[in-house]
Amino acid sequence: MKISRIFAHRVELPLVEGSYKWSGGKSVSVFDSTIVGVETDTGLIGYGEVCPLGPFYLPAYAEGVRAGLKELAPHLIGLDPRELAVINHRMDAALKGHPYVKSGIDIACWDLLGKSTSLPVCMLMGGRFGDSVRLYRAISQESPDAMAVKVAGYREAGYTRFQLKVGGDPDTDIERIRAVRAMLQPSNRLVADANTGWTQHEAIRVVRAVRDIDVYIEQPCLTYEECLAVRRHTDHPFVLDENIDHLSMLLRAKADLAMDVVNLKISKLGGLTRTKQVRDLCVSMGIAMTLEDSWGGDITTAAIAHLAHSTPEEFRFTSTDFNSYVTVSIAEGAPCRVQGTMQASCTPGLGITPRADVIGPRIVEVR
Repeated sequence: MKISRIFAHRVELPLVEGSYKWSGGKSVSVFDSTIVGVETDTGLIGYGEVCPLGPFYLPAYAEGVRAGLKELAPHLIGLDPRELAVINHRMDAALKGHPYVKSGIDIACWDLLGKSTSLPVCMLMGGRFGDSVRLYRAISQESPDAMAVKVAGYREAGYTRFQLKVGGDPDTDIERIRAVRAMLQPSNRLVADANTGWTQHEAIRVVRAVRDIDVYIEQPCLTYEECLAVRRHTDHPFVLDENIDHLSMLLRAKADLAMDVVNLKISKLGGLTRTKQVRDLCVSMGIAMTLEDSWGGDITTAAIAHLAHSTPEEFRFTSTDFNSYVTVSIAEGAPCRVQGTMQASCTPGLGITPRADVIGPRIVEVR
């Protein structure tokens, strides 16, 4: 089996709630997603998806995915997509950095590996742990009362874990945390995710002000050193996300006891292959994980489901179902939320089939 063509589609994914807001006044109302196809000389096609959270969250942007594919794809034609280590080695040699560009190709190759072996991706990544994957709901930044109302609604829909977007004015954020926690059951989990939005002194002030609240603190500041300083001033469970963009950073954070949970985003790390490597190391070191991506639709959600389902349950802090946040379905067979959980497909590969009438024409094609 050889790669004969690599192509891409561009799809707009409007949000169900109209907009999504987080720290620093950043917001998005329509996500720009790239659907990546890897076609082989046997006729099999694998699919991946890359959807950056705008150009101002991580060092990634939607047009960069398509530009990077044009640069990268010619180096992969003729390779066997099932040889995932070879594929990733060639991608790293052909294009330094830009892991998010490589992510869609890598996911598509996993889809092909599953299709060619008649196995679901989660089986190939280690097996299926448990019956389902527990989900969290991200709560867009609004007033404390509005966020509390949304949390109450999502709790009624079956969610038991919530990621509260903070990282704004510290006084307002303290109110947000208190208002939302008051709406939850003791068994529910609440994460206050600042997305790097606080300065160090603001973050320390917030964690002291909510010392009596059952809440996780996620990525309070921009730099690793600032986050570590905050970590050392609080006894709240601590989550790192944006700073953990490479295996070396994970090892450094583990040595510094910098976090209790780590957020692993597939495209941030360069695809399922690299994320699985980090995931397996976290399991061996006893670190719990949020397993997800920056954003996306049905294909991204399927990839998340397979990654999470192949992770031992005691190390799965949570994941999310991005396809329920958007108004457009881009593929059949994607996971659907049931009472705050989802399941990875049992069919070969990712278990999805793109909707041709939705994803539109190919805008990148390399053969």
